[in-house]
Amino acid sequence: MRLYLSTAALVAGTAILSSSALAQETLVVNSWGGTYEKLQKELIFEPFERANNVKIQVATVYSADMLAQLRAQKNAPQYDVVQFSGGQEVVAAKEGLISPIKPEELSHAADLYPFATAGLARGEGPVSLVTAIGLLYNEKTAPSAPSSWKDLWDPKYEDHLILTDLSNSYGLLGMLMMNQVWGGTLENTKPGLEKVGELLNRSVIITSSPEVQQNFAQNDAWIAPFSQDYAHVIRQSGQPVRFVAPKEGMPAVFFTSNVVANRPNQALAKKLIDFSLSPEVQAAFAREMRYSPTNSKTVLDAEVGAEVVHGDAINSLVRFDPQTVDGMRNQLIEEWKKLIAR
Repeated sequence: MRLYLSTAALVAGTAILSSSALAQETLVVNSWGGTYEKLQKELIFEPFERANNVKIQVATVYSADMLAQLRAQKNAPQYDVVQFSGGQEVVAAKEGLISPIKPEELSHAADLYPFATAGLARGEGPVSLVTAIGLLYNEKTAPSAPSSWKDLWDPKYEDHLILTDLSNSYGLLGMLMMNQVWGGTLENTKPGLEKVGELLNRSVIITSSPEVQQNFAQNDAWIAPFSQDYAHVIRQSGQPVRFVAPKEGMPAVFFTSNVVANRPNQALAKKLIDFSLSPEVQAAFAREMRYSPTNSKTVLDAEVGAEVVHGDAINSLVRFDPQTVDGMRNQLIEEWKKLIAR
């Protein structure tokens, strides 16, 4: 049996399809490329699209460039949700570039560690993930496992030490932590610079994350201040490198998710951020990349839990004031350059 549709019916059907297509909203977000962006698409963006009839457009834009774009687009922003990893949300909130989020607008807010929601009152987005900076060591060749930042000065590690250049955020935060354990402050970095100066004739100075892996693999590195997620990357490459949380605490990189001001889909943008804060999503990022979850309800298996700062240990994380650090960064880098040029 053949079915014949009238012209009117075809027009009606086309109108319904067009209406359905128009009903699909779009969110524009930034990510940071690589494995992180790939996981975001698999764990967050694609499931959220299916559940909410929304299209998510992803642009690879890093934090500092993202802030610059928001400033340039202030009167006509092009993004709905932006992520920062360098504290740029503090500046963005003060400049009115991002919209405040109320705790009651996030179903997971009550389950987040207090530090993850502390910025909401200042108009910043919640902290979604964290990577701690501690000590990496080669468990087969190092004489023993370190337990303190001051162990970097222990002569038993001889000339098998890696230091990271301050142009790298991990290196900068590690330096600020060393400064703190030797009595310095953000206002006085002389103690840290002087103590690091004592290590220069024993260390290899690297500038990028891949160089850390290369030095453990090829140059018999034993110990390095670096991040917990990269310790996992090195172990996956076959190197026997472990991450240690020093007893004095750890600086950390805090990833925040923020709603851009003056955009039409504010409620949907907040819903996307809330989805990323779920225990299931955060457990997956801990498992795949060894990022620390900020949702206290996140359950980690024993292997992951042994390599990720979580639970009560999350209170050992140190967050240096992002705006202060940003303001002193260039001067500190110049002082560092003079130090290593001696």
